Amino acid sequence: MLSVVYITPNFTANAVRFLEAFTGLYNVRLILISQEPVSLLPSWQQSRISISRQVNDVFDKWTIIKTLTDLQKITGPIHRIMGATEQLQVPIAEARLALNIPGMNTETAQNFRDKSRMKTLFDENGIPCAKHELVNDYNSAHAFVKHCPYPIVVKPVAGAGSQTTFKVNSVAELLTAFSSLGHQVADGIILEEFIQGEEFSLDTFSLNGKILGQSINQYMPTPLDVMSNAWMQWRVLLRKDSGSKAFEDIRKAGKKALDVLGMKTGMSHMEWFRRKDGSIAISEVAARPPGAQFTTLISRACDFDVIRAWVDLM
Repeated sequence: MLSVVYITPNFTANAVRFLEAFTGLYNVRLILISQEPVSLLPSWQQSRISISRQVNDVFDKWTIIKTLTDLQKITGPIHRIMGATEQLQVPIAEARLALNIPGMNTETAQNFRDKSRMKTLFDENGIPCAKHELVNDYNSAHAFVKHCPYPIVVKPVAGAGSQTTFKVNSVAELLTAFSSLGHQVADGIILEEFIQGEEFSLDTFSLNGKILGQSINQYMPTPLDVMSNAWMQWRVLLRKDSGSKAFEDIRKAGKKALDVLGMKTGMSHMEWFRRKDGSIAISEVAARPPGAQFTTLISRACDFDVIRAWVDLM
């Protein structure tokens, strides 16, 4: 029987869905590490969790390593560590390294998590992406605008989703963005060309570096437009023509990007643009299942349970 650790900060609706997929597996001893007490889960789900541990900070690698070390004295060897939260990918990888547990390594996790490092790898390998620069102060940001005019996109190196991403149209808005990001500026801020065009995702299942399946999903309107206009209702459309020649360029570039970043086995969520001139640009990639109900959309459109498929794959 496999001893599998699932790590989550809180028991959100998504976390409960992921746990449900795990508890449906007959050959897995499920171990749960969280910041919230397991008593918050439905009673039927609690009964299917072998061991649980509540910790103060699931994002601290030393907390994870110590907790897992103590657990192994009870469970024996741990075979897998998993988590669907973006900010957990690096500390989980570091725990794998410390305890010699198979899975995505630290270098690969950093490639996906550090968006500046990601885009540098893209540039070095001829993968199309937006013009970009990593800065640590306002003066450097102002210099970037001289060769990449407004509007630009401003976001932290280790962001997640669009919550801390800003479309900046002027000097005043640049100052506001820097003020909003606060202490994150010291860690590095990414400035990007604002791409005019349509925005999509490429969601991919990979096994040992081979693509098992993909879907292409279109944002309508783009996430930045929605974040900037509270009245907008966003939609995502799963394209029936995902496998057509019209998307051959992104499928090819997407596979190269995953190879360069080091994706072997897992699910990835890639955000990309189709410019008005027809060219493509990859924005960023996450080495985890997508959020924002994408898993529900893909499951219903393609007639299989995406979360269960990810759990089985891992």
